[in-house]
Amino acid sequence: MLQSDFERELTPEGIRQAHETGKWLREHYIKTDAILSSPAPRASATARILAGRLYFSDDNILYDPEIYNPREAQLLNSISKLPATVQKVLVVSHNPALTQLLRTLVNKNLAYLEPGQVAVLTIDLSEWQEIHITTGTLLGTNTAQRV
Repeated sequence: MLQSDFERELTPEGIRQAHETGKWLREHYIKTDAILSSPAPRASATARILAGRLYFSDDNILYDPEIYNPREAQLLNSISKLPATVQKVLVVSHNPALTQLLRTLVNKNLAYLEPGQVAVLTIDLSEWQEIHITTGTLLGTNTAQRV
């Protein structure tokens, strides 16, 4: 029986990539204040794996149905609603919007994000609502974690 796109599970390769990505994040950026994830099973499984690698309670993962198969504007809107107490956020969502958001936020035409790839950027904001009008700087990216 065919599954809808939303219902697709994370593959064994995706599980491996999520563990490698989480390890890379922990080694380079240590912690996060929030994880914002699509509720799709493959995204939520990825978010839980990353949370475990970052010593972040998966009970605190924020699931937003608006960022399943979103447009860039939906991602921006969801991020703009984060509380001021959040300084570092990890967004687990879907392409092509995630790549477009990254390109917009750093004002560069970057390569398409591959599964298992993460980009880290810094943005100077006094509140998350400013994300609609601010650009940032790409700090680093892992290479796609492929065999």
